[in-house]
Amino acid sequence: MANGDYSEFSIAHDRKYTLEHLWLQTLDDKAETVKVGISEFIRAEYGNIVRVVLTRPEDDSEFKGDSDVEDIDDDSPQIMGSGDEVGTEDLLITVTTSYDGEIETLLINSPFPCKIMELNGEVEDNPDLLNDDAYGDGWCVIVEPHEFDEDQFLNQEEYIEMLNELP
Repeated sequence: MANGDYSEFSIAHDRKYTLEHLWLQTLDDKAETVKVGISEFIRAEYGNIVRVVLTRPEDDSEFKGDSDVEDIDDDSPQIMGSGDEVGTEDLLITVTTSYDGEIETLLINSPFPCKIMELNGEVEDNPDLLNDDAYGDGWCVIVEPHEFDEDQFLNQEEYIEMLNELP
């Protein structure tokens, strides 16, 4: 948001954060599963979230026969879903925002290699969950990380410090 406009947003204390404004919440003591969502900063900075696309399987995949394999276009983005592997820097979440009629699309990559365990399709059907409850029902994916070191991500205080240093 330009022109000195500031929106209020909160930051959950029981999460880790990435530089790309994802929040990470471990769901067990050994960090074998991690819930991933989008920080409220995205809404405050870019406007209301109007569309969310999660990495997911193609809707018609169950109707395709084995003979369709040659139709795969190597240049097209791979659409994945539960049980699929995602590498570092693979696209994980696409968010479209709207502020004063300006539409912006943000491509958010996976912060670590992982297996997708569960997708929250509710946020695709109702993007307002990210605007209204980003740290609750607005979560995006649950993953099983292959390499996860909590110390490489920002805690609440470090994340706030990083946000304060943004231009």
